[in-house]
Amino acid sequence: MTTQEQLDQWHELAQQLRIDSIRATTVAGSGHPTSSMSAADLMAVLLSKYLRYDFDNPHNPNSDHFLLSKGHAAPLLYAMYKAAGAITDEELLSLRQFGSRLEGHPTPVLPWVDVATGSLGQGLPIGVGVALAGKYLDQLPYHVWVLLGDSETAEGSVWEAFDHASHSKLDNLIAIIDVNRLGQRGETELGWNTQAYAARARGFGWHAIEIDGHDLTEIDQAFTTALSINDRPTVIIARTKKGKGVASVEDIGGWHGKAFKPDQEKEAIAELGGERHMIIKVNKPEEQSQPAATGNAQPLQLPTYEKGAKVATRKAYGDALVALGAAQPDVVVLDGEVSNSTYAEDFAKAYPERYFEMYIAEQQLIAAAVGLQVRKYKPFASSFAAFLSRGYDFIRMAAISRANIKLVGSHAGISIGQDGPSQMALEDLAAFRAVWSSTVLYPSDGNQTAKLVAQMSDRNGIVYLRTTRESTPVIYGSDEEFPIGGSKVICSSERDQATVIAAGITLHEALKASDRLKNEGITVRIIDAYSVKPIDVETLHQAARDTKGNLVVVEDHWMEGGLSAAVLDAFAGTSSIPTYNGPQLRLIKLAVLDMPSSGTPEELLHAAKIDADAIVEAVKLQVRQPVGV
Repeated sequence: MTTQEQLDQWHELAQQLRIDSIRATTVAGSGHPTSSMSAADLMAVLLSKYLRYDFDNPHNPNSDHFLLSKGHAAPLLYAMYKAAGAITDEELLSLRQFGSRLEGHPTPVLPWVDVATGSLGQGLPIGVGVALAGKYLDQLPYHVWVLLGDSETAEGSVWEAFDHASHSKLDNLIAIIDVNRLGQRGETELGWNTQAYAARARGFGWHAIEIDGHDLTEIDQAFTTALSINDRPTVIIARTKKGKGVASVEDIGGWHGKAFKPDQEKEAIAELGGERHMIIKVNKPEEQSQPAATGNAQPLQLPTYEKGAKVATRKAYGDALVALGAAQPDVVVLDGEVSNSTYAEDFAKAYPERYFEMYIAEQQLIAAAVGLQVRKYKPFASSFAAFLSRGYDFIRMAAISRANIKLVGSHAGISIGQDGPSQMALEDLAAFRAVWSSTVLYPSDGNQTAKLVAQMSDRNGIVYLRTTRESTPVIYGSDEEFPIGGSKVICSSERDQATVIAAGITLHEALKASDRLKNEGITVRIIDAYSVKPIDVETLHQAARDTKGNLVVVEDHWMEGGLSAAVLDAFAGTSSIPTYNGPQLRLIKLAVLDMPSSGTPEELLHAAKIDADAIVEAVKLQVRQPVGV
């Protein structure tokens, strides 16, 4: 039974959270106080009684996880941190200021923030990943609490999460929807129709509870019930009022993302009963256990392939993943129902307890990977490269989260053949190069792929590996090394007249072209730029100097943003890349220009003018055209 003393304390804390949200945003001159005020009662009860969190040790594996999916309500989150004694009032009032940890939307610059939020529709899908880790890997009794806004439930990613959480029976996941009715420009899709939210949730197999989000007793009872459910996830659908507690803004449109003026702030704080500076004791987790062991590390024994054998790099990825799984028990794998094509199924067979099938839900696929890495696992997530673009916003936000995830896209480029352009990733290199602090790799043979997969595991940030559908000849010995940021000079001499730069499928076309050109008395240098980002600037500069600036870049990708762009960037001086000093560049870009159709890989490569024939012609054009013409 809830005592009156508890109810009074929760009320006082909720008012403090509202006041601090107003104070911080008024000083900042911007922010979302009214969106913060609607959920203050919910968060006061959660923080005071139900959240089990060790603020002194944010990495305690037994702590609950709280994800603020409605990231614009960051002032509420920071007010909660102040109430927990984690930050000072002085820091609270630094909200949105340059150099402050309290950014406009939360990021893991703060040690208690698991992931960046603010792009709506992401908190619950990421929460699914954290909950998967808790239930099936850590096997610890922590809960994952996610506060959503009602507007963001229009995002399809939210319902991907509802679907997968139910399928995986994530009874450790509790969602709270703050149904305050008002979005940025007016009423939300469902307004206060909490019955509709509940019906949808129940249709997905969730336990749904409808409450008055300002009735502290109902909130308390709902949280108690949620913790008692042991066969499905729970959603608490809380009817609230935006700007609750201040009559001039309560349930009034036009206040989204608007701070109070100083005179309005003074009146609002008085109406809410005046400033409080309560510090409450947040309960630490009772259990102090370590995550369950996921295996015993074995020496790494990567697969090897004989020179001349034909191996698809996607197959080598699957083989290497199994080897890596034996060596590193914290490696986990996810796939989007194409594991028999990406060869992630090999890992699934070897380590089913560390494999997560995400089905055709690429946003949830990437979000779950982000959630799993919150718990320090090393997730490899794979699908067709073309379909990863569906989850690009999750990738972008993962970088803001400083997340460490490994993404693998197979069936890239026109060389996949008859499936046609809907299946051909032709923009993936550009997309992943544009992500902050990303790594982009594009191997050409089996041994190279295996070595790169091994390095991906311990690489920080967003790491992308592009694999090929076609089986291609193994050109490297199993003893060769392929450091990230490096390249391989396959053919070179002092008489080289041009340099051909390629990766993946086009490297094999470049080697064919080199043999043909040699028969015509033209020698070329071939560079395998398997590390597209970071790219090997020094080797490219040296090749340009040695071959009088004659460069041909050939790629199975659109002209914009891919390997050619990476090569050109290597010659642009920046604070981290030395300015090129050498002959004038005479660079020819061979890339896909026209919309492809179905056809054999050979037909499509030829039609796009990125095959050996096109490379031969491009090199001849360079070496036979005088410099300066």
